Amino acid sequence: MAEKAAETTRAQSNPRAVTGTVVSDRMDKSITVLVERRVQHPVYGKIVRRSSKLHAHDEKNDCKVGDVVTVVECRPISKTKTWRLKSIEERGREL
Repeated sequence: MAEKAAETTRAQSNPRAVTGTVVSDRMDKSITVLVERRVQHPVYGKIVRRSSKLHAHDEKNDCKVGDVVTVVECRPISKTKTWRLKSIEERGREL
């Protein structure tokens, strides 16, 4: 029982953080972040790009499309939002 309690506190104190690009900011207090990673193909060995879209909570509506942001894992905020904005690493280009 004590092992399980220690395991949950460790998971909460060291959440997973990823960096990606904001592709949508149309929702209120939410952003969609595209996270790309490079993996080696299991058969051919070629490096290929894999991507996933994450929905993240942006409390102050600071992010705009094109920003590079860091998001961290958190408790479920809604059906699809389980990440929250940690920091804006780089602002996108102004058009």
